Amino acid sequence: MAKIEPFEKHTDRYEEWFEEHRELYRWELKAIERLLPAFSEGVEIGIGTGRFALPLGIRLGIEPSPKMAARAMEKGLEVIPGTAEEIPLPDESVDFALIVTTICFVDDPRKALREIRRILRPGGWVIVGFVDRDTPLGRYYLEHRNESRFYAPATFFSAKEVAGLLREAGFGELEAVQTLFGEGLESMEGGVRPGWGEGAFVVIRGRKVENQERTE
Repeated sequence: MAKIEPFEKHTDRYEEWFEEHRELYRWELKAIERLLPAFSEGVEIGIGTGRFALPLGIRLGIEPSPKMAARAMEKGLEVIPGTAEEIPLPDESVDFALIVTTICFVDDPRKALREIRRILRPGGWVIVGFVDRDTPLGRYYLEHRNESRFYAPATFFSAKEVAGLLREAGFGELEAVQTLFGEGLESMEGGVRPGWGEGAFVVIRGRKVENQERTE
């Protein structure tokens, strides 16, 4: 079952976080934009309230939380109820899928990424955005997750693990960027750099490829 309870209970607080941390949010968007492919039909898996889909030009989302979905629809987005592990879309129906700060909340990340591959057209792209566990902020969230409204049920991943999951699911041509540098949330610095290992927020892009085309 999707871990939606915190988001159902604290939808307002979720929205407030972005208002209180506008600069961090801005750099997260910039990092995603750095790798954003040209696309005609995109979908965000775990669209939430539409905080990422709307400014990135994605009009369709999948969301298991009714309250979060309602907020996104108020912003003019189309939202279909569903989970990452069972995406209610036909095979090869989109050419781009975005999944931001959602991979840590899915019950089965391997199945979720296989589902994303299923709905992508040949050569389609996926972008995964997440907090890297192997950074000071990632370690802080992990150690204090039981004190958090949202992260208590989360499973945190390192960038290396996410890259491995993408390759395992059938994605290649991986490229990564990172942002939010520093020790604490209130003292984070922006900027977008290639790769991972320093920035708390990592974005990895992968392309749907055939087995023989997968790259390391």
